[in-house]
Amino acid sequence: MVLSIRDLQAGYSGKTILQQVSFSVERGELVSLVGPNGAGKSTLLKTIRGLLPALQGKIFLQGKDITKLSEREFARRAGYLQQQMQVPFAYTVRQIVQTGRYPYLHWWQQAGKQDEEIVRACLSYTGALDFLDCPVQELSGGQQQRVYLAKILAQQTPILLLDEPATGLDLIYQEEIFRFCRELCAAGRTIVMVVHELSLAARFSSRLLLLSQGKVLADGKPEQVLTPELLTKAYGAPIAVKENPLTGHMDIYTTGSRRQDERQARLLQAVLGREVTE
Repeated sequence: MVLSIRDLQAGYSGKTILQQVSFSVERGELVSLVGPNGAGKSTLLKTIRGLLPALQGKIFLQGKDITKLSEREFARRAGYLQQQMQVPFAYTVRQIVQTGRYPYLHWWQQAGKQDEEIVRACLSYTGALDFLDCPVQELSGGQQQRVYLAKILAQQTPILLLDEPATGLDLIYQEEIFRFCRELCAAGRTIVMVVHELSLAARFSSRLLLLSQGKVLADGKPEQVLTPELLTKAYGAPIAVKENPLTGHMDIYTTGSRRQDERQARLLQAVLGREVTE
């Protein structure tokens, strides 16, 4: 077992976000955390990473309590890709990815030949080697995500924690990130990531955890979790799920209601400055 979470309660700024969260993850799984905004997905990932303290419960990484791990030990076990990573200075792509090797270097050591080979291999794998000496700030959003993924791959950890790695990217980059993740899991890595794109989560994940109001509402294969009943309960709006006959993929969309449609139509008239009659 790579990751185990038992009766977790977590939050920040004196506010409890997660309650009684328990699950475990096996080697090679691609687990996507899905659910509405505010459900606790990113809070869960940050707590696993140790950026937020657990208020109650335990988190075990490869059988060891994360509170007993040093920063270097943790970084050898799990790589973490945060949301919308910002680089304040003109670091090059090479310098960014080299930081992924720090868990294996003493403070007085510089990256050696083997580290450089790993950096280049990770950038080649994510299709970003051509940007090796470019300032990362000059790259597009999709290109930057390739670089940041290469950085955590350079850590060579058994588990990767990814917080919305595809959000804000165009369709091509989104699917590319998910394909990278699926290939990595097939090769023995384990990935837990926050995902908003339900259709992509359904296509590429081996398992989904549906969070709602700080609790795990459902845990299972995509077809078991992405049901109209569970999604409607989680998101608080009527949601339909149908299989696209051409692609075989799930189409997930809100259905609305006649009462809501009528209300919106009246509000639109007010927005446009027209007379509204009740």
